[in-house]
This record gives sequence, structure tokens and C-alpha cells, in this order.
Amino acid sequence: MFAKVEVNGPGACELYQTLKQAQPGAEGKGDVGWNFTKFLVDRKGNTVARFEPQTTPEEIAATLGEYLS
Repeated sequence: MFAKVEVNGPGACELYQTLKQAQPGAEGKGDVGWNFTKFLVDRKGNTVARFEPQTTPEEIAATLGEYLS
């Protein structure tokens, strides 16, 4: 769980490949540009949102309500 993994490129771990494919991000680019990119996964395991590093916790909180019910 705490091992270093690749998040971009051909050596990207399967988790990040799946997250980036489901939520490619701005301009359709899949790569994670910075280590504070966050992904929201619902209770069924679907990647439902992607938040770039500039996104505030308050902006993320506004999105969470619809997935907590």
C-alpha cells in the first residue's frame, strides 16, 4: 500500500490506469500532472470525478453529498 508506484507512462500501475481512463481530466489528457490530483470513487467502485490540485476541499465537499446517500 505504501510502495512507490508509477502513475503516468507505460509503467503506470493498474489503479492509476483505470482512474485516468475513467476521468481523463482537463483537455482530455489522462496524465496526472501533479501528486495532489484526487479521484472520487463511488460505493460501486466507479470513478465519478477527478479534482486537480487547485481544487479546494470546499469544492470537493460540494460534490460528495450526492454520493453519500
